[in-house]
Amino acid sequence: MKKIDHVNIVVSNLDKAKAFFTQLGFSVGDEGILEGEWISAIVGLENVSARYTSLSLSGLGVNLELIEYETPPSGHDPMMSKANQLGYRHIAFVVDNIDETVQDLKGKGITFLSPIQTYPKTGKRLAYFYGPDGILLELAQYPNLADPEEPKRV
Repeated sequence: MKKIDHVNIVVSNLDKAKAFFTQLGFSVGDEGILEGEWISAIVGLENVSARYTSLSLSGLGVNLELIEYETPPSGHDPMMSKANQLGYRHIAFVVDNIDETVQDLKGKGITFLSPIQTYPKTGKRLAYFYGPDGILLELAQYPNLADPEEPKRV
């Protein structure tokens, strides 16, 4: 393994999800339609027809890939957004100033689960919020980083 290439998120409305992530600062990359036997074989579903958008943050090196399935239709797990459920939990984004970022996002109508919290062991400041379809996301600000690209993980 060399690196994580992308994180794929299935959404109910690709256009709304794309708009949400672009207001967080992501740039739109490749977009297209996924159909045919090759995609059905890869995902293990019959008669796949879907649209996707690839999004990136400058310097991140890992893309988000949003996908909306037309067929077969996607289901919604009402417990998916709960932090204690098995499987995918959240994507965390490192920010320089969490106070300013939270205020900016609140101004765009984004609701946070709580005020900014501090992990006492490391001093990491963090806040969770929901994206489209209840996608759980985190903002993280690490104290006194010599290299903000390589934070200590918590």
